[in-house]
Amino acid sequence: MNLWLKRLQVEGRDLFELVVLPGLAALLPWSLAFRLLRRLARAMSPYADATNAALEQARARDWVGDAAHWLLVRRVVTLVDHADLYLARTRSDAWIARHMDVQGEWPPAGQPGLICTFHWGAGMWGLRHARASGLKAHALVAPLKGSHFAGRGVRLAYARARTAEVTRSLGCPALDTSVSLRPALRALRRGEQVVAAIDVPADQVSASEEIGLLGMRARVPRGLLRLAVDERLPVTVYLTGLSVGTGRRLLRIHQLGVYEDLGQLMQDVFAFLDKAIREDPPAWHFWGEAGRIFVRP
Repeated sequence: MNLWLKRLQVEGRDLFELVVLPGLAALLPWSLAFRLLRRLARAMSPYADATNAALEQARARDWVGDAAHWLLVRRVVTLVDHADLYLARTRSDAWIARHMDVQGEWPPAGQPGLICTFHWGAGMWGLRHARASGLKAHALVAPLKGSHFAGRGVRLAYARARTAEVTRSLGCPALDTSVSLRPALRALRRGEQVVAAIDVPADQVSASEEIGLLGMRARVPRGLLRLAVDERLPVTVYLTGLSVGTGRRLLRIHQLGVYEDLGQLMQDVFAFLDKAIREDPPAWHFWGEAGRIFVRP
């Protein structure tokens, strides 16, 4: 009976934090919804386990000043990132013009290329903007293994819904490249693009490289960037930030071009993540995975 009670508590918390709370964004104008979500993030302290773990990892690496403010920003960014699933399902592209500022331009439609982003901020509307700009981009996604969601049915359903929304936002099927990069290569040779969040822990990929990040050493995936160099593909980096004061988004797009040197490409791509974290440390979603990313001294 205790096991069932614990399961019920976990599922109930996931239902509240992943569906009920962020789902409020679909019911209200965004300016009002954001003010409400920000107040609830302060009053209810959602995502406590994950945000506290992230805080400890960031504090151990001297990336926390005011802990209370750090946690609040982290909760707000997390809540808005979840809310974007429900916003994307209920808002047209007109939402972009009203609530997002854009710096830079996407590469030309019809030109194959690699588009890199990171687990930072709230990136769903960047995908919508890419599609509205004419790109035919495929998101590279990891398979949702049931073993990773044991006893977390709500979380698994949410993850599946989010992956489906990424596909819908881009208008192109997602690609599972966990076994081979061939599906991505076929899409590129059709003149399409692939989009990937490339700051995943190195133990999730077959090939990685050590780079400098935030004044430390980190191991990061290199397979896609190696593909870009070998195939002479232009590389673009984008980030979608969030103002925790107003709820406005800032989409920043940087076209890096074609590289012949893998090391230089990796350095230049991850320089954008370095800069983004320095500007807004709590907005990086992978602080909780820092032990799998940064190399121990």
